[in-house]
Formats: sequence, structure tokens, C-alpha cells
Amino acid sequence: MDNLNKKDYQKYAERKIPKPTYFKNIILAFIVGGLICVVGQIIRNTLFKYGLDEKAVAAGTSIILVFLGAFLTGIGVYDKIGKIGGAGAAVPITGFANSIVSPAMEFKREGFIFGVAAKMFSIAGPVLVYGVGSSIIVGILKLLLTKGR
Repeated sequence: MDNLNKKDYQKYAERKIPKPTYFKNIILAFIVGGLICVVGQIIRNTLFKYGLDEKAVAAGTSIILVFLGAFLTGIGVYDKIGKIGGAGAAVPITGFANSIVSPAMEFKREGFIFGVAAKMFSIAGPVLVYGVGSSIIVGILKLLLTKGR
């Protein structure tokens, strides 16, 4: 090993690096994301059975899914789901809850204000800022472009 030149070492390293399993990852993301959506649909159907209107059902479904994502993160289950499902676990609203709870848990030893509260939105914060900012820009553009119609 000591007498390898740079080119030989590069070839050696490329042989040792594990090859990503893209197809498997795509399938697992699809399955996990789909299962999260199935849970959301079950919650939605259940809330409709209790006679709630469309707005209440939409709000209730979102609230319950965020709670489930936060709760599962708190007991250490959502991280395991995320390892299996990748983007399938990160993209739904439960992944948003996970992105808020995980940093808060990590920094809880630093106290409630400077730990939990300060770090809670370290991952989700930029997503919120750019999401709200871009929606405002799109809204203004739509207003300006469709004002005469």
C-alpha cells in the first residue's frame, strides 16, 4: 500500500467505495412516503366520519400528522423510518415535524431558551423563510400580471 501512486490509489479507492443502490432507495422512499400518505388518508376519512367540514378535516389531519411526526421523533422511531425511507420520510409534513423536534432534542441540555427554543428551527427555519418569501413574490407577480383581467 505504501508504494501506490496517486492514480493507482484512486482506482483502489473507487473499488472500495460502496456503490449506491439508487433503485432500492427510490422504491423504499416511494413505499415509506406512500404509507405516510395512507396514514394521513385514514385520519382524514376518520375525521370526515365524525361530521367535520373540509376545513376542519384538513386542519385536523395536518395537526395529527405533525403530532405523530414529533412524537415518533421524540421516542426515536422516526429516525429509523428516515433511514429506511429517505426522502419518502423527509418530504411529508411528518418530516417537517421531525426537522423541528430533532434539533430541539439535541440541544435540550443547553436549556430551554438557548437550547431548545434557539435551535428548534435551525433546520426548518430556512425552509419556512424561503417558502413564505417565495409565496409572497409569486402572489405579487400574480396580482400584477392579472390585475387588468
